[in-house]
Amino acid sequence: MAVLQIQAAPFFASKNRAFWNLQLAGWGAAFLLRAVSALANKQELAVLALILVTTITGFSISLILSVIYRQLIRQQPLVTWGVTALVLFVAVLLHASIDAWVQGVYTGGGRDSFVQRLIGLLYLPMTLLGGWSALYYAINFFLTVEQQADRLERLEAQATAAQLAMLRYQLNPHFLFNTLNSISTLVLLKQTEPANAMLTRLSGFLRHTLIAEPGSQVTLAQEIETLQLYLDIERMRFEERLRTHFEIEDAALQAQLPAMLLQPLVENAIKYAVSPQEEGAQIALTARVIGERLRLTVEDTGPGADDTPRAVTGDPVPGRPVSTGVGLANIRNRLAQAYGDQHLFETRSEAGGGFTVLIEIPFTPAARAGEATAPAVAVGTAPSGGGDNIIPLNPPIRTIGTTA
Repeated sequence: MAVLQIQAAPFFASKNRAFWNLQLAGWGAAFLLRAVSALANKQELAVLALILVTTITGFSISLILSVIYRQLIRQQPLVTWGVTALVLFVAVLLHASIDAWVQGVYTGGGRDSFVQRLIGLLYLPMTLLGGWSALYYAINFFLTVEQQADRLERLEAQATAAQLAMLRYQLNPHFLFNTLNSISTLVLLKQTEPANAMLTRLSGFLRHTLIAEPGSQVTLAQEIETLQLYLDIERMRFEERLRTHFEIEDAALQAQLPAMLLQPLVENAIKYAVSPQEEGAQIALTARVIGERLRLTVEDTGPGADDTPRAVTGDPVPGRPVSTGVGLANIRNRLAQAYGDQHLFETRSEAGGGFTVLIEIPFTPAARAGEATAPAVAVGTAPSGGGDNIIPLNPPIRTIGTTA
């Protein structure tokens, strides 16, 4: 037999249903309390009818108050509280008047006048309707604050997602310009086959990157697969000048990180290390899990920078091409948006050349039910006969080297 999945719904998910539930429960409890008190004092059973009429009166008056309060709660505070006090006074006086009249009918008038009975009965409607009014405003103000907090949270999430999308899309023109420029050159040189191959790889890379939503999280294995698609395109431009070396721990492959986080770093290394040197450069990517942190390092053997902050801000650096500062600043902003103070982003340049970017973020493995150990990383093919090797080390690290 199939088991129905029962999910608890918030009590105030339907304000109308919650109001009637509270209304019936509250006035029912008031009737029950007064009835038990009357029976405990050995009063006649006929008193229960009097208590029932009084409870129904309070119930009906509270319905009228709810309609009035619903309009008053939207007004200025001075108007709300001033008119509420006046309306509550009239409601208490009306309730007490009805109670005094009903009691006079029940007792046959007795020795007490209507005014005396009215004054004597004021305390009970004042307590019940006063407490009901306070509870009505308290619940509605609470729900209003909750709605505003929920709306603010959604707006902040939307703003964060929009900023992450903007930061990610900001990177696309740089890569597309370089790739399309290379394809244009190949077409002008009538090298149809390489141009077609580059277009095919560009199409595959763009299709792969469009699958992930802006600001989404992917595993490191998926990110490296995307990075290899990008490197396949760049190897057609730089051939043996572009050399890569990856060292990835098996435990790190399932770590989650923002999509398209590594590609801008490698693109930055290609632009400022591989491109300006005739002999090219090597780009090394290292990923390790250290405690509860994932450490990512991207290094290149380019000319480096005399002053690391200049490479980030875009100021001229001797021996290194002028940087626009878009790539590294973009990554810094994306990490700040995704992790706040829980991340580390550092850049440094060695005196003899070379540039390093170090990133540390919280290690969050992807939880996949029934998934086996981390799969092998998708590896691109070197353009000129070189191979990509996966060599097991201890501790288990996947070493991927691309040679020309």
